[in-house]
Amino acid sequence: MNPSRRQLLAGTGLTLAAVSLSACGTIMYPERKGQIDGKIDPTVAILDGIGLLLFLVPGVIAFAVDFSNGTIYLPGSGRRSDATEVKEVAFAGDLTEARLNSVWTETYGYKAPFAISDLVSRPVESPAVLRAELTRHAGEQVFAG
Repeated sequence: MNPSRRQLLAGTGLTLAAVSLSACGTIMYPERKGQIDGKIDPTVAILDGIGLLLFLVPGVIAFAVDFSNGTIYLPGSGRRSDATEVKEVAFAGDLTEARLNSVWTETYGYKAPFAISDLVSRPVESPAVLRAELTRHAGEQVFAG
């Protein structure tokens, strides 16, 4: 095999490996980052699967990156909570990013899928009024990230 052909094959192989190393969902749908669960997007799964078939390790990495970023999930297909699933957590002091993430992780088992700057604060008279407001907005889809 002559050197130019070997270089072409090596270059093609490296290019294919680099493309498959980058997760398809993360590249195609960066706005989906931060989703926690939902229905898997077949397009992203098939493209990651092709990477898995062609190159085992880069394909596994592509799946891992897409799952960890949440970009493999279809938007709006995640589980939504209703007002009965609201957990009330009270603590004294200022609400900071670190405290929000700490309390959210203790309550729900994962890091808060939003930043404190994304929150809107409104006074509420009682937990019953809060539940009524959450029920009123239950059909709305909110994306973080």
